[in-house]
Order: sequence, then structure tokens, then C-alpha cells
Amino acid sequence: MPTTRHAARGFTLVELMIAVAVVGILATVAYPSYVNQLRQSRRTDAKTALLDLAARQERFFSVNNIYAQTPVQLGYVGAAFPIDVLSGSAAYYRLSTVAGAAAASFTATAVPVGAQAADACGTYAIDYLGVQANASNSLPASRCW
Repeated sequence: MPTTRHAARGFTLVELMIAVAVVGILATVAYPSYVNQLRQSRRTDAKTALLDLAARQERFFSVNNIYAQTPVQLGYVGAAFPIDVLSGSAAYYRLSTVAGAAAASFTATAVPVGAQAADACGTYAIDYLGVQANASNSLPASRCW
């Protein structure tokens, strides 16, 4: 009875290298997009927190006729600014507010920290008139906030 030899089954080194190259190309394209989406979602968290801070300032002003100077006056826990904006368990932005002369005005800012500091959108600010600004950025505000 003749025995037949079966060819070895599996991947050749060339096939394996092609697969590794394809995975590398996909990772090169996908990872920057992933990081950009993470930064964008953190910017959304920061904008929401900053608008909440501005609303609390206006609420405080409507009762006291001055703007608050401490987080406790606004209902936050903590004795002083800045306040961390958490995204998951890490802080990527810090909120602070500066009251103007005689506490008749304020400017609140969300400053990127940690991994978010490399974001091209920079610092987001809002003042007592509702004017929103984007400082220290290299992209137009319309693409950021």
C-alpha cells in the first residue's frame, strides 16, 4: 500500500510578514483617529462642565448680586479653584474662575492638563456676558468647541 505524503499545513513566513504589514498599516491609520476621538470627547466634557460653572455663577449672582469667588459658594466640594474635570477616573481639564472688580464680573476657563495638554484646541473660556473664547489654540474654535 503506497503512502501519500501530505504537504505541511500552516503559514509561510512571507504570508505572516504580509499579515504583520497589513496590521501595522491599519494601526498607523486607526490610532491617531482614536486619540483624536478621545480628545474630542474630553473637550465635550470640559465644555459641559464650564457651562455648568457659568450657570452656577449666574444663579449665585441672581441671589447675591455678586459673582462667587470660591467653589463652595457655587456648590462644589473644595475650598479653592481649580476644579478637576474628570473623564473616567483621570482629570483632563481644570476649571477655574476669576471674579472681576467688586465681583461684578467673572471669567471661567477650562485648561487642558495631562494627556489633553497636547490637544491643539487649547483653553476654553466663557465670561459673565456669555462670550465664549478659545485661547492658546492652533485650530479654529469652530473645529474645537
